[in-house]
Amino acid sequence: MILPGFPDAQPLPGLIGGMLIGLAAAIMLLGLGRIAGVSGLLARATGIAESGPPWIVALNFVVGLVLGGLLYVLAFGPVEASFPPSYPMLAAAGLIVGFGTRLGSGCTSGHGVCGMSRLSRRSILATLLFIGSGIATVAVVNALGGGW
Repeated sequence: MILPGFPDAQPLPGLIGGMLIGLAAAIMLLGLGRIAGVSGLLARATGIAESGPPWIVALNFVVGLVLGGLLYVLAFGPVEASFPPSYPMLAAAGLIVGFGTRLGSGCTSGHGVCGMSRLSRRSILATLLFIGSGIATVAVVNALGGGW
């Protein structure tokens, strides 16, 4: 299916992926009473955070993310991706995002998926800030000729 203005869009895989993310978040919330925020689960699994779900639950969730990606590649082949022009820029961006998730008490999955579905005002505001910051960053980078 080709969408006007978005020739590379893949709406069906996006819909399926979104439904699976929602299902995982619902299972985590209803089954364990915990939010499925990936940054918090990763922090707990690596020992950065002391609070949160049991360590083994966090570890299994994070390992499941990696295995899910591996299973997808084995079933459908590699995913085509493009990255910034340099690995130092990519590493710096990752560190900044990691700092932001700790500062904002959660990441896009925690706030955007789990928090907004619970109508959390803090999560709605955080998600608006994520989206707004992303739009502003792309606009500035493109205006400076740095887009890739």
